[in-house]
Amino acid sequence: MHRVGRHTQVSQIARGCIVQALPHKHRRLVHDSLAHWQPVQVNKNRRDVVVAMSPGDQAGCREKRFTTKHNLNAHEMLHTGRTPYACAHCEKSFLTLHNLRRHMNVHSSKYKCTDCGKCCYSSQELTAHRRIHSGEKPFECTVCSKRFTQTKMLINHSKIHTGEKPYKCHVCNKAFSQSQSLQIHMRVHTGDKPYKCSLCNRSFSQSGHLQTHKRRAHSNRRPYECPYCGKLFKINNELLHHVRIHTGAKPHSCKHCSMQFTWRSQLKRHLLKSHNQGTWLTCNICQKKFSDSGSLKVHLLRHNNVKLYVCTECPKRFYTVNDLKRHRTVHTDLKQFCCGVCGKDFKNKDNVIKIMSMF
Repeated sequence: MHRVGRHTQVSQIARGCIVQALPHKHRRLVHDSLAHWQPVQVNKNRRDVVVAMSPGDQAGCREKRFTTKHNLNAHEMLHTGRTPYACAHCEKSFLTLHNLRRHMNVHSSKYKCTDCGKCCYSSQELTAHRRIHSGEKPFECTVCSKRFTQTKMLINHSKIHTGEKPYKCHVCNKAFSQSQSLQIHMRVHTGDKPYKCSLCNRSFSQSGHLQTHKRRAHSNRRPYECPYCGKLFKINNELLHHVRIHTGAKPHSCKHCSMQFTWRSQLKRHLLKSHNQGTWLTCNICQKKFSDSGSLKVHLLRHNNVKLYVCTECPKRFYTVNDLKRHRTVHTDLKQFCCGVCGKDFKNKDNVIKIMSMF
């Protein structure tokens, strides 16, 4: 990685003349490594800073421009993976001091949601978060009319319609619309799981996955209530998926035929089976095929007899969180499932389905 001063008066910088082309105060910066230097076209009429990346660079930006050297330096750190600013209260670390200071607002509870207790890092994030509870989605896609709570979510969504995926993985060639998605994807290849649960031994590749795990496995708070039946949920996504049972919504449509599906996983499986689109994931032990990585992971746990989920009431352990949820009904008298034919209450939904099939 090499820097080019924004006042450099040259039309092209190549390996043979790079040191002479740079301003004198920057010449010492290029002596570390010239092995992967690529020629870069510089527009002398633009006051830009240009960075040239090596061919194997993870983020795939061979030439990216910045208006200030500060922004260039911050960008360069994305490629190194360094996050030098560590939080004293948790295991998170950040690329810039500014990001660390914003994160500290989470620990100080400066911006706290009064509905669910979540702490945000800024007033803007809190405003956007509150829309989850209110259901407000003010930002609409002009192509498909899908609505979003934040402008950045709309911008990311719009790339689905344009097909723009400029960030490519150099290991498996998978392409992404966002550089952050590529950085997270690279952990699949490296096996890096930097986010560790302080309450158990599990580690995660994304901070969001860690937060979801803590709410599901280590918390009894259920701040999200179904407006149709009053059922409570720990995670907002669980509520959003549950509501489809009442509304009958099928938001996932096949682009090849008229089929519509309630769940994304159903659409993915349909595309694989009916239209040969996508890639089956194969178990390396028994060769069984799966349409999604989540099902394959659970399947491999069964092969290895790894039971991650432990009941707090007894010593029993389970492969999945759903297996644990079903088991927990043994320790309670709550019967939350009612048969619509005979009116009898049951602890498990499976029992209701079994009774219904008899009529």
